[in-house]
Amino acid sequence: MDSAGVVLGQESAFPKDEYEKRQARARAGLARAGLDALVITGPENIFYLTGQQTPGYYTFQALVLPAEGDPVFVIRQLEYFNFIANTFISDAEVYQDSEDPIGFLMKVITRKGLSGKRVAIDKRGWFLPIAVYETLQSALGTVHDGAGIVEALRAVKSSLEVEKLETAASYVDAGMRAGLAAVRAGASDNDLVASMMEAAIRAGSEYMGMEPLVSTGRRTGVPHGTWRRTALSANDPAFLEMAAVHDRYHAALMRSAWVGPVPQEAEDMMKVCQDALAAALDEIRPGVACEVPHIACQKVIDAAGYTDNFRKRLGYSVGISFAPDWGEGAILSLNAGVKTALQPGMTFHLPPALRIYGRFTVGVSETIVVTETGWRQLGTVPRALTRIDA
Repeated sequence: MDSAGVVLGQESAFPKDEYEKRQARARAGLARAGLDALVITGPENIFYLTGQQTPGYYTFQALVLPAEGDPVFVIRQLEYFNFIANTFISDAEVYQDSEDPIGFLMKVITRKGLSGKRVAIDKRGWFLPIAVYETLQSALGTVHDGAGIVEALRAVKSSLEVEKLETAASYVDAGMRAGLAAVRAGASDNDLVASMMEAAIRAGSEYMGMEPLVSTGRRTGVPHGTWRRTALSANDPAFLEMAAVHDRYHAALMRSAWVGPVPQEAEDMMKVCQDALAAALDEIRPGVACEVPHIACQKVIDAAGYTDNFRKRLGYSVGISFAPDWGEGAILSLNAGVKTALQPGMTFHLPPALRIYGRFTVGVSETIVVTETGWRQLGTVPRALTRIDA
């Protein structure tokens, strides 16, 4: 198909050789697993291996990566020029809206000589409907499990990827500073989010994988609450959490604020959050199991008597994300029972928060990268609770 003046890779997030190295590592993973090809449908894995990104991933797209030979991309015609701009892949099989994309994919697999071979699919993605899987299974006989092959590569970031996260963190800083500056009596949670989003986007952020988690007053006491026109009055909390994005790499940040005198109970809980985060960070270094920072955090919370107020993991991997999430928690979590060893280049968001359900939440977080000797935080916003006179 004529590229109509769109240059191959003109908007790519990375140089061509970066993707070639990633594809080579993925092929090595296929060889170790005894697989002949991997059909990749998750937009995060597709982006990691090719650079393809589009908000149109709600329609079917698939990368067919053979253990030997060049990859081929199956894509909707409307997305073709986007694909050319973002990738260095020359082999695209384009289907029309009038065609069945799964049937089209099977024809591609046949033409590539993969029928009857050991073909796997990345089963961990959000976008693998049962009907698609069943169709592939019917056509191939057996669909092998390719989950984890690409994700294992994504867990450890290259220096180029860390640079993307550092830039994203600077956008988060801009957004969070603007949000905290907007906290005042009479302002609504909508006002806070408007300030945060405007500042982050003006700083350079692209569209986020998930909306900010911002709430005010008693609504802060409900986990994952979002803005809903609730104005702040005297003696009200504000809870602000957001991510920002550079070339699909997400950094996130959580901060707390209070209008008027801060209740002693909230002061105490905020101090515990600060101490728990510090204790967790003290444990982060290469070779330490992912559960160790979580356990350190939990010990601080338990000792303060807030066990029932903290029923979650300490943190999760961050990096490439598309909606509906800004994290990579499906790849790696800082949680009890996770024995995976930390490695330099792993990146995490650590958001310890404590809440009295239905009354208030306080919390603080950092996005960090594991270094050769410990860790480095990517944000610069002070961790202290922001106090606003009523």
